[in-house]
Amino acid sequence: YSAERPGTGLGNPMNFAIVGCGFIGEKRASILGADCKLVIVADLDIKRARALADRYHARATNDWTEAATHPEVDIVIVATSHDQLVKVALAAVEAGKHVLLEKPGARNPDELAVLQQAAITQGVQVNVGFNHRFHPAMIKAKEIVDSGALGPLYFIRGRYGHGGRLGYDKEWRADPKISGGGELLDQGAHLIDLAHWFFDKPFTRVTGEIATYYWDMPVEDNAFLTLATDSNQIAQLHVSWTEWKNMFSLEITGRDAKLHIEGLGGSYGTERLAFYQMKPEMGPPDTLIYEYPGPDLSWKLELTQFLQNIQASSDGQPSLASTHHVLSVIEQVYQAHQVQWLGSAESP
Repeated sequence: YSAERPGTGLGNPMNFAIVGCGFIGEKRASILGADCKLVIVADLDIKRARALADRYHARATNDWTEAATHPEVDIVIVATSHDQLVKVALAAVEAGKHVLLEKPGARNPDELAVLQQAAITQGVQVNVGFNHRFHPAMIKAKEIVDSGALGPLYFIRGRYGHGGRLGYDKEWRADPKISGGGELLDQGAHLIDLAHWFFDKPFTRVTGEIATYYWDMPVEDNAFLTLATDSNQIAQLHVSWTEWKNMFSLEITGRDAKLHIEGLGGSYGTERLAFYQMKPEMGPPDTLIYEYPGPDLSWKLELTQFLQNIQASSDGQPSLASTHHVLSVIEQVYQAHQVQWLGSAESP
C-alpha cells in the first residue's frame, strides 16, 4: 500500500472483506489504511467485483457468503441494497466477524433487532455507517454543544436534499420491497441520527408527512418531520429528492447561542460552521465562522473510530441501539400513513 493510504495508527493489522462493490463499496475500499488488508470482495456482478479486487490485490467472488465468512477476514463491510444488509451482516456476525454496515442498517427496526441480539451474543462489534457525524463541521459543532456554550438546547432545524438523476425512479431505491422506504429512510435517516446525537435524548413524540411529488415511484420523494424529546426539545426536519440544487443545512439553537452547519463539500458546497453567540445586551450576535474546504475525511475518521471500538471491546452495541431508534422514528411515520410495505418486508 502506498503512502497515500496511511495506516490507522492502531497497530494490529486487520483483514477486510467487502460485500457490494458499487459506489459505496469502492469508497470504503479507498479509505482502508496501510495496516488494513482487503482480502476478498463480493458482488453479484463478478466483473464489478474483479475490477475492485484487482486494484487492491484481493480475491473476487460473486458468492457473498464466501466473503462474509472467509476464515482470514476480521471485519466485513456490507454495502448492499437495503434488503440484503441484515442478511449479510448476520452471516458475518455468526461467523465471528466485526461488521461495518451501511446506513440505514436495515429496512425496519424489527430486522435490526435480530442483528442487535446476534452481535451481543457473539461478542463482536457492529457499526452502522452514519458518516455525517464525522464531518469536521459536525465534530466541531458537537464539541461546542458538549462544552455548554449554547446553554440548554431548544430546537434543531435540518434540511437535506438532492435532485436524483435520469432514471432515478427505476432504480432499486424506488422498489419498496428492496429499499424499505424512500427519501425518509435514505437521507432522512442521517438527519434523524444527527438530531438524536446532538440532543442526546430519544424522541418521544413523532409526527410527519410524506409525499411523492415528482418521481414516478411508490415510495416518497419528500418527508417532513417534527420530533420532540420528553423535555420538549424539537427537531424540525425536511428531506427531499426534488432539491434541484443539492443542499445540506443544520441549525442548532440553544438559550445562549446558535450553530449553523451548511454544505458537505462537493456538489453540496463548501462545508461551513457559523457560531452565533448572543450578547448580554442582545442585538447582533458575536459571530465566528469555520470553513472546511478540504477533502471529505468523514469515511476515514468513522473507520478509525470503529477500529478503536473493536480494540476497546466496547459492549452494548451503541451504534445499533442508536440506529434502532432512528428506524423506530421512521417506522412511526410510515405507519401513521398506513404504508404497508414496511410490515410486509420479509425478514432475513
